[in-house]
Amino acid sequence: MASSPCGGGNFDCGLQIQTRSVEQTLIPLVSQITTLINHKDKLKKTEKTLRAVQRVGQAVSVAVGRFVAVGEAIAAENEDLRDEMGLACFEARRAGTAIAQLTDVSGLEQCEGDGRSTVFSDRTGMVKAARMLLSSVTKVLVLADCIVIKQIISSRNKVLVTLEQLERVSTFQEFVQIFSQFGNEMVEFAHLTGDRQNDLKDEKKRARMAAARAVLEKCTMMLLTASKTCLRHPDCESARINKEAVFQRMRLALEQVIEIVTDTRSGGEAKALPVSIYAGIKDFKVKVECLRDSLYCVSCEAVAAQLEALVEKTEDFTDSAYTRHEQRETIIQLCQITRQETKQLINTWRHAQQSLKAKEATDEMELSILKTCQSVSDLRRELHRVAVGRATELLKLHSDHLVLQALKASGGDGNLEAVADYAGTLTEHKEQLVETCRLLCHVSGTEPLEITCIHAEETFRVIGPQIISAAQTLALHPTSKIAKENLDVFCEAWESQLCDMAILLKEINDVFEGRRGDKKTYLSLPRPGKHSVSLKTVKAAKLDAEEQTSIAKLGLELCLLTSDVDSEVERWDEQDHQMVRLCQITSSMAYSMYLFTRGEGLLKTTLDLFHQAEVLSDQGLQLCHILHSLSTQLLDEDRILVLSETEKLSDACQQLQVCAKTPVQGKSAIFQKVDSSIQNAKDILTVVVYLLPICNKLIRKCKSECSCVASPQHRREKRLNTTVSEETLNGKGSNGFGVKSLEQHMASLSFLESK
Repeated sequence: MASSPCGGGNFDCGLQIQTRSVEQTLIPLVSQITTLINHKDKLKKTEKTLRAVQRVGQAVSVAVGRFVAVGEAIAAENEDLRDEMGLACFEARRAGTAIAQLTDVSGLEQCEGDGRSTVFSDRTGMVKAARMLLSSVTKVLVLADCIVIKQIISSRNKVLVTLEQLERVSTFQEFVQIFSQFGNEMVEFAHLTGDRQNDLKDEKKRARMAAARAVLEKCTMMLLTASKTCLRHPDCESARINKEAVFQRMRLALEQVIEIVTDTRSGGEAKALPVSIYAGIKDFKVKVECLRDSLYCVSCEAVAAQLEALVEKTEDFTDSAYTRHEQRETIIQLCQITRQETKQLINTWRHAQQSLKAKEATDEMELSILKTCQSVSDLRRELHRVAVGRATELLKLHSDHLVLQALKASGGDGNLEAVADYAGTLTEHKEQLVETCRLLCHVSGTEPLEITCIHAEETFRVIGPQIISAAQTLALHPTSKIAKENLDVFCEAWESQLCDMAILLKEINDVFEGRRGDKKTYLSLPRPGKHSVSLKTVKAAKLDAEEQTSIAKLGLELCLLTSDVDSEVERWDEQDHQMVRLCQITSSMAYSMYLFTRGEGLLKTTLDLFHQAEVLSDQGLQLCHILHSLSTQLLDEDRILVLSETEKLSDACQQLQVCAKTPVQGKSAIFQKVDSSIQNAKDILTVVVYLLPICNKLIRKCKSECSCVASPQHRREKRLNTTVSEETLNGKGSNGFGVKSLEQHMASLSFLESK
C-alpha cells in the first residue's frame, strides 16, 4: 500500500495511487494543508498572519465542497460504488468543515477566551483533520479511477464477444457486418487504453501496456486477411491454423491489458520478470559498495552466491551456437577474473572483520571493492558488445528481406517444395532473432526496455510460423488474391518488427552510453573515468535527510511536469522535429534534478545540480530560438501567443542561469540556491508543457495550408498509402492504436466479394 504523495508519507491513506492524474489532483491540496500544519510553534500572531491562515482554511473548505459535490454526482450514477463513495465524500466534507473551524481565527483572543480550539492551540486536531481529509479525498479519486477501469473492462468484454462471433462466421456477408461492429469497438478500446497508458505512473506497466496494444494493432489487419482467406478456402488446414493463431494472440493481448489496469493476473500470483544480467550486476555492485559503510550489511555467502548466479546466466551467451569462439573465450575469462577478485574481496572482508587495525583493513577493502566492481563492469561491457554486435549483424543480414520475397514467389508459383525449403531458412532466422532478443534483454539496462525485448522475442516467435502457414496456403491456392494479400500482411508485420528492433537497439545503446536512463535521464556531467581528476578537487555538498524532506514536494511537482512533457511529446507526428528533441532533453535533465531531491540518480552533489541547471537553461534558450523562427510563419494572433510564451520561457531560463552561476557560501545559502534552481526548472517546464500542444497544432495547420494546393485525388492516395508500421515507427497515434488503419480495413470491406 502506498502513502499519499505529500512528502515523507505522513498521511498514509492506505490506497494505491496508480495514475498520474490522481497524483496531480492531490498536489494543490497537499500544498495548502502543508502550509497550515507546518507553521512555526511560536509564530507571531499578526493581523497579516491571521488573515493568511483563515484565507487558506477557507480555500480548502470551498475546494473540498466542490470536490465532494462532484464525487456525490459520480456516486449517484454508479450504484455499485455508491455506498463506498458516499462514505468517502462524507468524511471529506467533515474534515473540510473541521479545518475551516480550526482556521477561523478572525477573533483569536475571543476564541481562546471561549476555550474554542484553533490551528494555533490544537495542532494535533489540525493534523488529524488533515490526515482524514487527504485519506478521504484520495479514496474518492481512486474510486473514481475504478470507474475508468470498469469502462476499459466493459469495452474489452464487448470486443471479446464480437471476436467470438467473428471466429464462428461462415459467410462473407455475415463477416462484413460483424467486422464493421468489431472495428468500431476496437477504436473505442484503443482510445480508452491509450489514455490509460499515458496516465500510468509505473513505467513497467506502461511498457507492458504498449506491448499489448502493439499486438492488438498489428493483429487487427492480420485478423481481417486471415479470416477472409479462411472463408474463401474453408477446407484449407494451413489457412485455419493461420487464423486460429491470430485469434489466440488477440485474446492473450486483451487479457494482458486487463491484468495491467486491474493490477491482477488470471493465474493468481503475479509473474515476475526474469532477472537480467544487467539487473544482477547492478544489485551485486550495490551490495559490494555497501561494504564501505558497514562490513556486516550483507554476508560473504550471499555475495558469493549472487556472483555464481550471474556467471550461470552468462551461459545464455557462451552456450549459444551463434556466439563466436573468441567472444566465448573472452566472456569465460572475464567471469574467471570476476570470481578471483570477489574471492580476494571476501578474504580481505573476513580479515577486516577480525582485525583490530581498522584503518589498514579499510584501505585494503577499498582496493578490493574497486577491483571487484571494475571486473564485473568489464564483464557487462563485453556482454553488451556481443549482444549488440550480433543484433546489428542480423539486422543488416535481413535488411533485404530475401527469404520473404522467395516465400512469396514460391507460394505464387504453387511450389510447395520450395516453400518448405524457404520455411526452414525462415525458421532458422527466427531462432536467431529470438535468441538475440533474449541476449539484448540481459543488457537492456532498464526494466521497460527489458519488457520491450521480451515483446520482440515473442513477436518473432509467433509471426515466423504464421508466415509459413500463410505461404503454404498461397502455394495450395496460387491464384487466390486473398491468400496473397494475407501473406503480404504477415510479411509486413515481420519487417515492421525488424524496424522496431532497430529502434530498440538504439535505445539500449543510448542507455549503455549514458544518453538515456529509466526516464531518458540526460547526462550533462562528465562520465566516470573521464575528467575525474578535476572533479575530485572540487568541494561540493550533499543534501541531508532534513533538507531532502523539505524539498520533496517541489521535487515531486517537477517530476510530474517531466511526465507531462513526455506525454505531450508522444502526441507529435514528427518525432525527429528539433523542438521535440530539445523538449525531451530538457525533460530528461529536469528529471535528473528531481532524482537529486530524493538522493538518487547521477547528480550526487549540489555542484552537479547547479551544473545541470546551467545546461538546462542553455537548452531552454535554444528552444526559444526555435520558437522565434516558428513565429515568423504564423498569423498575427498565433504569432503573438507564441512570442508571449517564448518571452516567459526566456525569462525563466535566464533566472535559472543567474541562479546557477551565483556563488554562495554556507549550508543555508546552498540549500536556498538548490530550492531556487528546482523552482526555476519547474517554471521552465510549465511553459514547455503549455507550448508543446499549441506548437504541434500550429505546425500541423501550417503544413495543411501548404498542402491544400494539391489535388483531392493526390491527397487521398497519400492518405491511403500511409501504413500502420510507418505510424508505429514514427511514434504517431499514441492515443489509439491503429485507428486510421481500422478505418482503412473497414473501407476495404466493400471490395471483399470481388476478391
